Amino acid sequence: MKRLKVGRIPFGNLFPIFYILERDFDCSDFHFVDGVPSMLNKLLRNGEIDLSPSSSIEYLNHKDLYTYISGHSISSRGKAGSIFLFTQKLLSQMDGEIVQVTNQSATSIGLLKVISRRFYNVRLKLVESSTPQRGNNPFLLIGDDALLQLKVENRGYKIYDLGELWYEHTGLPFVFALWIVRKDNIFGEKVKIFNNFKSNLDKAKDIALTNIRDLASLTPLKQFMTQEEIIEYWNKLDYDLTDKHLEGLKLYDSLLEEGDK
Repeated sequence: MKRLKVGRIPFGNLFPIFYILERDFDCSDFHFVDGVPSMLNKLLRNGEIDLSPSSSIEYLNHKDLYTYISGHSISSRGKAGSIFLFTQKLLSQMDGEIVQVTNQSATSIGLLKVISRRFYNVRLKLVESSTPQRGNNPFLLIGDDALLQLKVENRGYKIYDLGELWYEHTGLPFVFALWIVRKDNIFGEKVKIFNNFKSNLDKAKDIALTNIRDLASLTPLKQFMTQEEIIEYWNKLDYDLTDKHLEGLKLYDSLLEEGDK
């Protein structure tokens, strides 16, 4: 029987879900492929994996290719806790500024464009990099890299949480990632495996969210964060996908400019 190829983002924000999936459920029918969001987007688009928690902008750009697993996302209702713009200026004073941005997440880059243009009326010159670094230019980091940056001396820098800025201006959740599925890959033997995966994912999320404290002692994030910091971070995140989340996603789609897609 064929195995379901599932993308796995090795960031701390998804550790609870994947840890419980592999600990508590039979995953012999699943083959996990690790990668940052931008890499998994490409593999998904090319049909090299079947599904993945992947950038919401990837879904928005290719709705003809994809569907998504209902009830699941990586979102925020306010602070996201790991999507940060580091700058020595107020965002409102950054018109024309060069900003180094991580090439790991197209969704976060698009969100920075929307926030700066639509909410602050400034245009930024974004330069993608695999390793944005502090220096003369502002920089955008996501995931574990962003969490690590919080641990160094950031005196003189203003730190903008993009999830918080979005929520302040819209009152809606921001959907950073969906569990995206290629429509044309789920057929034949894989339908049964896919339905089993969805059932396991539902249960794994419920188990993970009721055992956050225990999981905080197991995650690699403990190498540079305290248990309480990890718990606080995970509690900021929103793993659901409700009508409000979809409303926020639709608004994000409408605010992106054609060239951003």
